[in-house]
Amino acid sequence: MKSHFGKYGGRYVPEMLMPALIELEKEYEKAKKDPKFHKEFKDLLNNFSGRPTPLVFAKNLTKKLGGAKIYLKNEGLNHTGAHKITHCIGQALIAKRLGKARLIAETGAGQHGVATATVAAKLGFSCTVYMGEVDIERQRPNVFLMESLGATVVPVTFGSRTLKDAVNAALKDYIENVKDTHYLLGSVVGPHPYPTMNRDFQSIVGREIKKQIKKTENKLPDYVIACVGGGSNAMGAFYNFIRDKSVKLIGVEAGGKGSKIGENAVRLSGSGSVGVVEGYKSYFLQDSNGQIQKTHSISAGLDYPGIGPELSFLHDSKRVIFASATDEEALDVVKVLAKEEGIIPALESAHAVSYAIKLAPKLTKNKVIVVNLSGRGDKDIFILTKAFKDKNFYKFMEKQIGEGYE
Repeated sequence: MKSHFGKYGGRYVPEMLMPALIELEKEYEKAKKDPKFHKEFKDLLNNFSGRPTPLVFAKNLTKKLGGAKIYLKNEGLNHTGAHKITHCIGQALIAKRLGKARLIAETGAGQHGVATATVAAKLGFSCTVYMGEVDIERQRPNVFLMESLGATVVPVTFGSRTLKDAVNAALKDYIENVKDTHYLLGSVVGPHPYPTMNRDFQSIVGREIKKQIKKTENKLPDYVIACVGGGSNAMGAFYNFIRDKSVKLIGVEAGGKGSKIGENAVRLSGSGSVGVVEGYKSYFLQDSNGQIQKTHSISAGLDYPGIGPELSFLHDSKRVIFASATDEEALDVVKVLAKEEGIIPALESAHAVSYAIKLAPKLTKNKVIVVNLSGRGDKDIFILTKAFKDKNFYKFMEKQIGEGYE
């Protein structure tokens, strides 16, 4: 298995973690050759998660824009509401093969945490999820779900109290409890073999898109667009199209609320530079001393300061083009997609749709755009109601608080 993508990737970890990561790599290689593993993985995807997810023709939006056809790969219809469940199932099955009893995870938007807690309950693991204190406030419904599923949610109170700090807390736990614990890392980041392993599990997204669009349009798409935080949904959508040079691949980062440091999370289309952080080499938002910069995004899953190493390689080779969308643009998309297509996307996914909305009118009607909707917007209800200043929702919350919980 490749440990690097060009100069990116690798395994920069404390010596005490090396045996566990090597063991994980070897077990994953065995599992890839084991028909029983593939059968169990596929069965859980089909009969527990709900794959394949639909590829929806956005007929109303396409007509309104008057250009290329827009299709939406609705990963939000997976069990737990996002693409994350896919690699959580895969990793949990590997952990079971390794005889581990406990899963730990980090989460930002909460979707990975919910998916980890879900597979832990399904497959019989105990579960601990690390989540930044800021993200807990932003994503309280997901915290409730994780705890309901039996997970212990640990608030991370140091640093920026967001995703990068949750990763550090999870790594510390992993080092201390490596014998009985599997760290179910939530994206295509971290030390080898996580970027490759999670990409392989998520690649089913692109395989489904390719099969579905050929059936509908009898051709490959002209564009595949995905939002990019760490990069799991993007690599899932892109991977099976990398060799199809006619298909343009677009990754959309979090443009946040401005261009200053701490106002966005734009790595590849902004001011990111190459460094080694949290066990791998890639592009990061960092200062001249290699210290991680503050980031911002209205979407809790896109404010990670780093990006997956394979995406860095694809950026340098110009196979994937990177752009960004602002908080305001993402919020506008939530309204548009809800009213035009009856779909409320996650704020992360709304960044990708924003780019498609700008692109489609510039293209002819025979062109096809596929946007990967990485998740649905249930988790963002408090962010959205605050951003949209929904007074009726405020009144409802005030009434609930006034009535108490006794």
